[in-house]
Amino acid sequence: MAKKTIDAVDVAGKKVLMRVDFNVPLDNDLNITDDRRIEMALPSIRSVIDRGGKLILASHLGRPKGEANPKFSLAPAAKRLGEILGRDVAFASDTVGPDAAAKVAALTDGDVLLLENLRFNAGEKAGDETFSAQLAEFADIYCNNAFGTCHREDASMYGVPMAMGGKPKVVGSLVEKEIKYLTEVIESPQRPFVAILGGAKVSDKIKVIDNLLGVCDHVIIGGAMAYTFSLATGGKVGDSLVEPDKVELAKSLLDQAGDKLVLPIDTHCGDDFNKDCNKQVVAAGEIPDGFEGLDIGPESAKKFADIVKAAKTVVWNGPMGVFEMPPFDEGTKIVAQAIADGDGISIIGGGDSAAAVAQLGFEDSVTHVSTGGGASLAMLEGQKFSAVEILDEA
Repeated sequence: MAKKTIDAVDVAGKKVLMRVDFNVPLDNDLNITDDRRIEMALPSIRSVIDRGGKLILASHLGRPKGEANPKFSLAPAAKRLGEILGRDVAFASDTVGPDAAAKVAALTDGDVLLLENLRFNAGEKAGDETFSAQLAEFADIYCNNAFGTCHREDASMYGVPMAMGGKPKVVGSLVEKEIKYLTEVIESPQRPFVAILGGAKVSDKIKVIDNLLGVCDHVIIGGAMAYTFSLATGGKVGDSLVEPDKVELAKSLLDQAGDKLVLPIDTHCGDDFNKDCNKQVVAAGEIPDGFEGLDIGPESAKKFADIVKAAKTVVWNGPMGVFEMPPFDEGTKIVAQAIADGDGISIIGGGDSAAAVAQLGFEDSVTHVSTGGGASLAMLEGQKFSAVEILDEA
């Protein structure tokens, strides 16, 4: 799946349309509260402008449903990018309209322009051919540097490279790195290879579990979805979050997996969903009525940590409990610490897992933190990404 990168293409004097993921969180005053997604795109942005390319950036932000909405404007992202780069970043008030066209035409070598939110145009989500062609006309080179939307066939992800014809269609460093870790490492992992899957729903991770059971030495299950597996083995789950309609599915996974699937052996539970509730640690499958499981128990955390420390490749997607609410963050913290302390390759699959790693200060102690929760899940499921496959081979 190796793809040609933007660094391998001569960009001097050429217009480069780069799809980025500037879907950053904004407060009520439209200030960016976390600019990591902008920071992550910088290597490829600098690669283009430092080599004399004319850079046109395109992104979505939020869900404006195909019409302009000032709450979802990318203007704050243009301002923040300019501050980081220490140079002016032009901003177009539309995507393919007269302002965008005029500002694209005015670009000189080394300039940067950010287009307004792609999703202000209904053609983006619809994958509209006309909208795709209009965007493609702006550019001599297309670069996909937005892993978070690589599993979608939006106009800017799939329609634009389709419309580029024989012009270069490449990946940025961010997408290159994601492909390397989420496909190549998993296709030929160093062993033991361990996956840790948490979160609320078996239904969200069923395809991931199924796919990883075929390649992993151990698949560890934590989070609320462990209670559905507990129910499948005849356990008592009290008031825990479960999916009764997925019990048969859990049974079939248990039958298929044998001892590859590692479930919690104890549970930290409470009689209410708050940090001041009455708490107790019970054996897995022994949660009393009136209590709900909110974290793996200490014995489970130790068992999981021991498996993780011995691993040479670890993939983690989903917390072990309610990690944002002490003391039910303990299981997640112990597992994260074990990953950070390990000497193998560690891949954190975006979303809540990435947030937990950042919150605990372990980002520099793991090999790779994915920038796309939904996209990383889709890749762990073994899905093929049309938006990536259409790009030029290395």
